[in-house]
Amino acid sequence: MHEPVDLSLDHEPIFIGIINIKGHLETRHVQDDFKPTLASATHIYSSASVPHFIMSPNSVLTPKEKEHFLTHGWVKIPGAFTKEQADSITHNVWTRLGMSPDDKSTWTSQRINMPSHKSFDASELCPRAWAAILELCGGEDRVHDEAKMWRDSLIVNLGTPEGEGKPVAPQDLDGWHVDGDFFIHYLDSPEQGLLVIPLFTDIVPHGGGTMICPEAIPKLAKHLYDHPEGVDPRMGLRTDPDFKQENNLDWFNNCAKSCTEFVEVTGNVGDVYLLHPLMLHTASDNSLRKVRIITNPPIFLKEPFNFDREDGKYSLVEQVTLKALYKERLEGWKITTPTREQVVPMRIKIQEEMRQKELERLEAIKKQEESEKAAGSQVVTAAA
Repeated sequence: MHEPVDLSLDHEPIFIGIINIKGHLETRHVQDDFKPTLASATHIYSSASVPHFIMSPNSVLTPKEKEHFLTHGWVKIPGAFTKEQADSITHNVWTRLGMSPDDKSTWTSQRINMPSHKSFDASELCPRAWAAILELCGGEDRVHDEAKMWRDSLIVNLGTPEGEGKPVAPQDLDGWHVDGDFFIHYLDSPEQGLLVIPLFTDIVPHGGGTMICPEAIPKLAKHLYDHPEGVDPRMGLRTDPDFKQENNLDWFNNCAKSCTEFVEVTGNVGDVYLLHPLMLHTASDNSLRKVRIITNPPIFLKEPFNFDREDGKYSLVEQVTLKALYKERLEGWKITTPTREQVVPMRIKIQEEMRQKELERLEAIKKQEESEKAAGSQVVTAAA
């Protein structure tokens, strides 16, 4: 059994958990030998164009954190919110699920993408993480105001009895994807400006953490660069007969199979991971069967990404994309369709049905509590 690996960036040296090709957890020093494809792109991406980070009065990310994001496409903000804040959001999760935390026989689903009932302000829940999001995206003026309103659409990973104690190698996982099932994807799509993963429970290695693949960012970027006409949420081409159909994740899964380096998202409740929008990722198998709860609020931009800025003021997210393409600028690049299309995913209907069932469970609990309270009041009155 491997000890949990600390992924925080606020002390030296920096170590991260790497899942190797055999599915075993390794600990590596980032600055010594972790050089995925995204990092190696620096050799072609002119060193003269790589910015020297200077902490401005409005900067919340340290130079080290910015460099880590540029090199690996992700950064972790440790302790962004408290356990008490997390509990205020997840306190009724078992009622909503219709399961018991103490009886695994009630855990009838491996992973549940729950619908939402309420929203909360990310700038109040996790102010440093929210400020970091704005900084990565190029500033507050580039991020849509509504993006800070996150919802309790929790994602729960409970594992399965059959998979308990049997970790699955990353390449053998079959849920690889990038987020954004509700729009046609372009290289500059504003609908998914950043991938965000807040941790609402502690997550240890093999405990259901999201598996990410920084090595695949250049592969995704090239596919979108080569298809300015847009591809569907599963990277299918417009010429494909099943364009826009939610039939499989083959493109993503094959992409993951071609990679060799993976990172498992682990940490403490309250940590927030910020990842490039083209970060290939998947739920892992949770062979420990420890309850894992996260969410993934979309960060949508006011305008599409711009990879041809006259002033050269590219956001850190845009810089990662350019580096992944071995480019300093995409002069003249633009999409070739007159409008950006939306897609209505099947999960909308599924989650609405789930929401109605959750409301019924919550209402039943409320009535039971009111009944018990009323009965207690009658007993007190009689005793008096």
